[in-house]
Amino acid sequence: MTARGMTDSPRPYTLIAELTYRCPLACGYCSNPLTLDRHTDELDTSAWSRVFAEAAALGILQVNLTGGEPLVRADLESLVAAARERDLYTNLITSGIPADGARLARLAAAGLDSVQISIQDTDPQGAAWIAGRDDSEAKLEMAAATRALGLPLTLNVVLHRGNIARVPELIALAERLGAARLELANTQYLGWALANREALLPARADVEEARRQALAARERLRGKIEVLFVRPDYYADRPRACMDGWARRYLLVTPDGIALPCHQALGITSLHWQNVRAHSLADLWNDAPSFRAFRGEDWMPDPCRTCDERETDFGGCRCQAFALLGDAAATDPACALAPRHDLVVAARLRAETPRATEPSPIRLRRLRSAS
Repeated sequence: MTARGMTDSPRPYTLIAELTYRCPLACGYCSNPLTLDRHTDELDTSAWSRVFAEAAALGILQVNLTGGEPLVRADLESLVAAARERDLYTNLITSGIPADGARLARLAAAGLDSVQISIQDTDPQGAAWIAGRDDSEAKLEMAAATRALGLPLTLNVVLHRGNIARVPELIALAERLGAARLELANTQYLGWALANREALLPARADVEEARRQALAARERLRGKIEVLFVRPDYYADRPRACMDGWARRYLLVTPDGIALPCHQALGITSLHWQNVRAHSLADLWNDAPSFRAFRGEDWMPDPCRTCDERETDFGGCRCQAFALLGDAAATDPACALAPRHDLVVAARLRAETPRATEPSPIRLRRLRSAS
């Protein structure tokens, strides 16, 4: 290997534990795979407890308990306790539904460290359009319960054409709820979001105005609320270091036990993904060909191979390259230097087209076994 090629495996810091794909919401930008019904054989309590133990042994420091909706797992308290037993910082990433302050207190007693609640919109109709229903009041109830327990609260808002004009209201909501962190994360167009891109991608001027408002709030609220704004890849002209690079810092396990480097990697059908039921996390992280496929730089094509930013963006998003081009080793089309950047430019031009005042129809995320 060259000096810039494959090296010893980097240390992972975060385990993303997708406990279930069941969810009461049907968000049209969901990061779960389109093939939801193929992944209903969920790992049980003992299997997840073993995964947490192996994660700690691998050097992982924190676990994000997510889904779907992790609150639908009847054993969630036991899973939190298992993570705490391994000294993993444990973050619950939830829609807040079903809202249950008493259960949240039990989770805190089991060792839960922090809570992230997703907010779809401040407008009830907008929330119902993107999620299939409006649960605003229940979400506020769970946010209040989180703060009453003394747990750090993060509000996560996925921005898109339908809600990006309400960034000031979303900032005000975070202030009112006493959130420690507000994530204004523009939709990244993969999976369900890619299927709904025509309806969700905002115009550039709307993105830039929202960014201006977020940056102003960041300065005003410095020391009180951390305000994060993430541009959509389609308007960045240089790719993000997606998940801090392929299999460098994050390790994700699906509800049925498939180990991945990120949420969307399962969609890269050219790679073979293995299961924690049959392999240890250490073996998968260190030796699985799929995890090693895009580490280092030897895989990079031009212009990535000679780009001065290759050690910053790590070649961009492999999942996006596969989704748009069918080739996970291609240059991410979000990059202005990519041979097929025209695909992203064309999508941006369509987003500038005036729309009807009524929201466009979207494909809502559905799982037949959802509760």
